[in-house]
Amino acid sequence: MNIKKSISLVPLLLLFSFTGFAQETLSLKEAVNYALKNKSDAVKAAMDVTNSEYKIEEARSGALPQISVQGGLTYNPILQTSSLTMDGKTMNIKMGQPWQSSASVQLTQQIFNNALFIGLKAARSTREFYELNRNLTEEQVIEKVANSYYQIFRSNAQIQTVDSTIANTQRIKSVSESLYKNGLNKKIDLDRMNVSLNNLLSKKQQLINQLAQQKNTLKFLIGMNIEDDFMIAENSFQPVSGLLANDFTDINQLTEVQLLKKQAELLQFNKSAIKAQSLPTLSLSANYGLAGIGQRMPYFAGKNNGVNWSDYSGIGLNLSIPLFTGFSNRSKVKQAQIDIDKNREDLKDTRLALSLSQKNAHTQIQNSLITLNIQKENQQYAKDVVDNVTNNYRNGLATLTDLLDAENSYADAQDNYSAAALDYMLAEIQLIKSQGSLIPFFTK
Repeated sequence: MNIKKSISLVPLLLLFSFTGFAQETLSLKEAVNYALKNKSDAVKAAMDVTNSEYKIEEARSGALPQISVQGGLTYNPILQTSSLTMDGKTMNIKMGQPWQSSASVQLTQQIFNNALFIGLKAARSTREFYELNRNLTEEQVIEKVANSYYQIFRSNAQIQTVDSTIANTQRIKSVSESLYKNGLNKKIDLDRMNVSLNNLLSKKQQLINQLAQQKNTLKFLIGMNIEDDFMIAENSFQPVSGLLANDFTDINQLTEVQLLKKQAELLQFNKSAIKAQSLPTLSLSANYGLAGIGQRMPYFAGKNNGVNWSDYSGIGLNLSIPLFTGFSNRSKVKQAQIDIDKNREDLKDTRLALSLSQKNAHTQIQNSLITLNIQKENQQYAKDVVDNVTNNYRNGLATLTDLLDAENSYADAQDNYSAAALDYMLAEIQLIKSQGSLIPFFTK
């Protein structure tokens, strides 16, 4: 079954109303998109993709000409004296001038450097690696948000069940009070109703506290300010038999596998780059400069002021041939190979784990659907029972114990149904995840 066609079969159970959004609601899909834009994990993953472009530019810069400008100014307050002997006479002569200045432009161009060329290829693969890593991060964010979203649905459904039970218990209490006033009921029956009602009120408060914690967790997961608040509105939930149960995805197409494959490619580049360090490198260098010396500061001065300027230039080829590095490169190559072997083991284990997850996800959603249908029937049966016992109690044909038992059974049936619905939705998330479809399913 096509994933997009099945979107109507997946419940968007909760709608959030944020106080800061002027009564606007936020569906699960919108909550996911909010998280992808604001959660730090997703934001940093997107930054890594952008940063990879700069890494490519950095690698490319090594293949471009490197141009630098250098300059210097030296003042020699004491000039070195050298002794010269000519015709048997020795003379002490001061060498140089007090002021010396130089300015030059240096150009270097790589002609052959295999390590540099390998780095260029690796940089492009690095960008693809970070793109895959961003996809994986977004899938993890979506899974956490969806699970938390459905946990809130579960707590909200429990509160609704308790509210319904409280309302029924209060109506029964009113009947019991009326019977007690007319001498048709005992005081102990009225006390039992009060105890039951107080227990329900206590349970409701516990669920409210639990819901508040779950809402705070969801705020954190989507990157929302904890101080903000939102309300929940429930929509209908109608699962369909056989939802996605026959769809199997090629494991090699999943992000986890593609990421490890790209990592293996980068590790191979790393090994090749280390080997390339043992190869000769050839570069071209050229320079042009000016030098000035004299009795005074050379800048803005000429021969009339005792300063002489001269230019110079040079062009050369630089060849470097590594002969012996103390076996350093050999050790680095072996370490790089170990990393490649470890990646191969990770890939094998990941494929196995993903195959297991996909198989279990298909089994779990089928089992969850069976359980959900059973609990739905039980809920209806329990409701019929409680309606019948309530009518009999009002007509004196059933005891209070029978009525309380029926009410408890109905509450348990409702709670079991909401638990089964939660299990189904969580299984659905795992199935979509196992097919690698979380991002298109929740963002398109």
